[in-house]
Amino acid sequence: MPSVDLNSDLGEGFGTYRCGDDDAMLSIVTSANVACGLHAGDPEVMAKTFTIARERGVAVGAHPGFPDLWGFGRRRLPFSTGEIERLVAYQIGAAAALAAYAGHRITYVKTHGALGNIACEERDVADAVARATRAVDPSLGLLATALTELVAAGDAVGLDVYQEIYADRGYTETGQLIRRGLPGAMIEESEEAAARVLDMVQSGTVITAQGTRLPTAIHSICVHGDSSHAVATAQRIRERLDEAGITLKPFGPNAT
Repeated sequence: MPSVDLNSDLGEGFGTYRCGDDDAMLSIVTSANVACGLHAGDPEVMAKTFTIARERGVAVGAHPGFPDLWGFGRRRLPFSTGEIERLVAYQIGAAAALAAYAGHRITYVKTHGALGNIACEERDVADAVARATRAVDPSLGLLATALTELVAAGDAVGLDVYQEIYADRGYTETGQLIRRGLPGAMIEESEEAAARVLDMVQSGTVITAQGTRLPTAIHSICVHGDSSHAVATAQRIRERLDEAGITLKPFGPNAT
């Protein structure tokens, strides 16, 4: 029976600020990308998120981004590739430590926001992310947006690379995400998102905003945890995949 992973970006509150319904999402998804304290998250939020994920059998990964609490990591900041490499390594280390503290372990890395978007487009930044991941722990997988430079960079350094599609984001004709704020960037209706995800998984393609199909391996599906419709969308995707006979489980040999 075919299988696929369902992931979400979680642990993105900090201090008294809360973001999204992590408790509900951790009852639906099979993998959680946990913020590492720079674009969001803090030790308390991280430890709690990792603990709940362990209790529910959800795999976890580090979700590094730019140090940008004000912009939620979605602003493009002018760091050098060397600085990016060290920022990513730093955040993977924080995630590994807090996961271990909670009795869990991270098994992969997935970049967040603007850092992720740049790494998808620019090979030198993608290489920095891949090098940092391998340097900290070469057994970690790299969860990368399908058809992007991150996939090639991870392959080049010998990481296990897993390709993901987005349930709630639109795609350009080259397979990149449509930038937020532009028409077609966001898909907010849960049924529409679920039907589109099922089509992409069954056909093995990314479907662009213009309807073009770009063939790709698909190992995981992402639903952004900070949106108001995240829980409904994730639940409907899970239901549609189950109805189609597609099993949901974490990707990779090291998954929980």
